[in-house]
Amino acid sequence: VMCCFLGFFLGMEKVVACPFKRPNALCRLICFPWAGGGTSQLAQWGKLFSSSIEVSSVRLPGRESRCKEPFAKDMATIVNEIASALLKELQEKPFAFFGHSFGSYISFAVALHLKEKYGLEPIHLFVSGAHAPNSEAFLPIKSIPIHDTEDEDILTYIEILGGTPTELLQNDDIKKHLIDTFREDLRVLQTFSFERAERNIAFSCDITCFDGSEDKPHDLEAWQDLTSGDISFYKLPGGHFYLLEPSNQIFLTKHITRCIENAGL
Repeated sequence: VMCCFLGFFLGMEKVVACPFKRPNALCRLICFPWAGGGTSQLAQWGKLFSSSIEVSSVRLPGRESRCKEPFAKDMATIVNEIASALLKELQEKPFAFFGHSFGSYISFAVALHLKEKYGLEPIHLFVSGAHAPNSEAFLPIKSIPIHDTEDEDILTYIEILGGTPTELLQNDDIKKHLIDTFREDLRVLQTFSFERAERNIAFSCDITCFDGSEDKPHDLEAWQDLTSGDISFYKLPGGHFYLLEPSNQIFLTKHITRCIENAGL
């Protein structure tokens, strides 16, 4: 039994970073980082929230403590791994998901899998900086020729998006790893498709969509076709990485807390 438990625990620790454990929290907020991203920023949100919410961040293969592992080849692999690592915890108490950019798509895909396979649903889905997966606007992502895209072009895109400290890009090894990670995350995104027509409305939970006011506009409206719950939209000052600004983090923390508390746990 101990061995089995240890295996589960290590699986969990490998896939999920939770530096601020709150065993008595009423709800778990699971965060899903952006393309090329790790757990360092979103896992730190734990110290911004009150004791009623425990925050953790998902860690994908190929980065941080998993940098020796091969990158995931497709969305289904990622979804299965995350769902297995989280399942026991998510069955114990209510949970909400927050995803930014690439992380919004992963959080959606994981939530869909949990709903269809286990009848589990987040009490709230918070998505940020991303088109709805059922939107026409999502389709061009599928046609980016990843194999033929030069490292330099990917680097330019990473720099335009922002969110990566410039000093990291001065180091060739780190820069190369970041480009590779970003490329692989993009590849995963291209394996994800969500056909709206063949399904009922995916969710019944409320969805909140956040976006940076200076970011290129995302098709957020289409998220409302994915739930029978309420949907709300917020634009916060800044570009694609508006969420790293301390003032925006305060807004996000307060807003997410209010939504979770209003879910009537």
